[in-house]
Amino acid sequence: MRIVKRAALVRFWSQHPDAKGNLGAWYGVVRKAKWTTPIEMKQVYANADLVGRRTVFNMAGNKYRLIARVNYVSQTVFVLHMLRHSDYDEGARKS
Repeated sequence: MRIVKRAALVRFWSQHPDAKGNLGAWYGVVRKAKWTTPIEMKQVYANADLVGRRTVFNMAGNKYRLIARVNYVSQTVFVLHMLRHSDYDEGARKS
């Protein structure tokens, strides 16, 4: 998979250093993935939630949320938002 907006991950873990390990691991796994369906993605990330056209990955023990759009045809993952769980719950994901 090609990941668009890796800089957003770097910016987030610069502000939240405890997220760096999880985000770096996620990046490494997703970069090598060749998922063709959400079912295949869920075999790796069982706790990911499909919300409309978005996929919400729980990161760092569910402390953070990575919201992405996964295009299985083009093998591209677009990082849309990185949020603290509390910000996600407050609705920041809708922006």
